[in-house]
Amino acid sequence: MRIEGNSGDPIVAIGDGKVIFAGQGPKGYGNLLIVRHEGELLSVYAHNRALLVQEGSQVRKGQKIAEMGDSGADRAQLGFELRRNGRPIDPRTTLPPR
Repeated sequence: MRIEGNSGDPIVAIGDGKVIFAGQGPKGYGNLLIVRHEGELLSVYAHNRALLVQEGSQVRKGQKIAEMGDSGADRAQLGFELRRNGRPIDPRTTLPPR
C-alpha cells in the first residue's frame, strides 16, 4: 500500500512491538523499518527519509519511528505492508479507517 504525503511527515508504529530491521532495504524499498508485533504480525515501512529507531528497539503504538521520504521512490510516500506468518495481508482489514 502506498500512502502519499510530504517529505518529513511523521511515520508512527501501528502497535507495540520490536524493530527487527532498520536500514537500507532491498532495491525499491529505500530506508526500511520492519516491526514485529504479537501474533506473528510484521509491519513494514519503506521509503523513509529518516529512521528514528534502531534494530532491537521496543516501540509503542503511535510512537514516531520515521519520517516520510522518497528513498527508493519517485516521490514522498510511505510504502506500508502487513505480513502475518510471512504472508502479505491487506492493511485495510486491520487498520482503523482514515
